[in-house]
Amino acid sequence: MLVFTLRGGGKMKFMKAIKPTAYIRFLNCLDSLDRMNLGKKLDAIEEQLLNKITVAATQGEELLVGDLISLSELGSQATLHGRIKNLVVMGYVKLNEDKADGRRRFVTPTTKAIKHYEYLSTCLEKALRSS
Repeated sequence: MLVFTLRGGGKMKFMKAIKPTAYIRFLNCLDSLDRMNLGKKLDAIEEQLLNKITVAATQGEELLVGDLISLSELGSQATLHGRIKNLVVMGYVKLNEDKADGRRRFVTPTTKAIKHYEYLSTCLEKALRSS
């Protein structure tokens, strides 16, 4: 640790910089994504929901709104329903009505969501290459 004494007698302390790990470089890249995206940032619950929706879609599974709002470990049904609505409004997911039962709605990621994950993949690849 570096310590500097100021003219008035006060002291300023500076930590010695440590070499960033691949994960720290990844976090820095994510931070740049947040600065580029001037719109509303995804909160932790929205990010987890989007992760589940996108992973299910890549595995060919269809998720219903009811499947997502039953994830009590993420929050109450009202909270999760609100976050799903936010994801729709922000353009990350779309709701498709079940043709057989109009009360059921399937949740699918949009092109914006896919691009979001492509950017995250690019950040991860950059962080790993820089090591």
